[in-house]
Amino acid sequence: MLLSRRFASEIARSVPLKDTKVFKPIKVGNNELAHRVVFAPSTRFRALPDYSPSDLQLQYYENRSRFPGSLIITEGTLASLKTGVSARAPGIFTDKHVQEWSKITSKIHDNGSFAAVQLWGLGRGADPSQNKKEGVPLKGVSAIYHNEEQREKAIKAGNELAEYTTSEVEELVEEFVRAGRNAVAAGFDYVELHGATGYLFNQFFESSSNKRTDKYGGSIENRSRFALEVIDALSRELGASRVAIRLSPWLKFSGMKAEEDEIHPVATFGYFLGQLQKRADSGQEIAYVSLVEPRIPEISSNEDAHASNAFANAVWKGKLIRSGSYTYDVPEFKQVLKDIDDDRTLVGFSRYYLSNPDLVFRLRDGGELNPYDRSTFYTSSNWGYNTFSFRDDPSEFDQAIEQARKPKPLG
Repeated sequence: MLLSRRFASEIARSVPLKDTKVFKPIKVGNNELAHRVVFAPSTRFRALPDYSPSDLQLQYYENRSRFPGSLIITEGTLASLKTGVSARAPGIFTDKHVQEWSKITSKIHDNGSFAAVQLWGLGRGADPSQNKKEGVPLKGVSAIYHNEEQREKAIKAGNELAEYTTSEVEELVEEFVRAGRNAVAAGFDYVELHGATGYLFNQFFESSSNKRTDKYGGSIENRSRFALEVIDALSRELGASRVAIRLSPWLKFSGMKAEEDEIHPVATFGYFLGQLQKRADSGQEIAYVSLVEPRIPEISSNEDAHASNAFANAVWKGKLIRSGSYTYDVPEFKQVLKDIDDDRTLVGFSRYYLSNPDLVFRLRDGGELNPYDRSTFYTSSNWGYNTFSFRDDPSEFDQAIEQARKPKPLG
């Protein structure tokens, strides 16, 4: 069923998946999940002006974690003012942020599920005006705007893009470690780095956005250095089993060029994943690698027959979360069943997890899925956020939660 790119104009359906591998338990890090359906990170701008999570987000995440043993990954969460900001995005760099996130993770854990925070560095993708408001210069991996609109915004704000110095990049490593510590204090089970869709880590990876001449630029090894330094530092601080990263090798978004880059993404990300596997082989395996699949219209290389994440499967042997347009082949979900035909792969849903707070129940039992409304994605009200209906009486969820084994905290 072809779904509209602006609205889900037709009712999508699912066949019952309860007897498939989708509902086979899987261990991720030190926790066992009850199934392979993951709530993928979905930026929705419902935080408060001080970047604290709001009551809207409390309800949002509590409702979507009601199937016991689920993994809920938050929207992009600002790691630090220094990594760039955007209005109404949540942060995790103040005591208040930690306190408010703690309320959310407590609800998720009460439901028998698990929580990952996605640490978000925006770099050149930050809002120049919001950065100026916070007294933060607009900084990127290199002083290269991702489009003309961003350049004009920066000039108008009087906050033009500059390149992080080497010492500033080294300081950003500690900023992410501090955010990771805050995440654990807030009760998160995992810390995922946002290494995708043109933001800070992604800017380091691609040579088109990284023209540095120091130890963080030039060769593939140098362009991978920042992400590996952050992963190593977080692994030492929190334990590798809590750490994860999301990548989008093929997405052309926010100025990324994918296979049109000077260095092919298979070379860049193949090396990076090889370094993660090398660490895993030495006893420092991270919890998972999340991959955005190359089949998202208009922002990926999905028309290119050579755009495939198969190379990642061949290099990285740990847990994989794969996300990207899985509801385009409803109701049978043949692509989902194909992609998880092993003991290490999970699948991420975003838009239909937004419009179906009980999505996992619906996939388990089969039936209609609420259509989503793209026009409400990036607004700041509750409409189109917590206003989607449950299929059945929510008491069914409460009964399931009572029967669930509560997650054991990591040591």
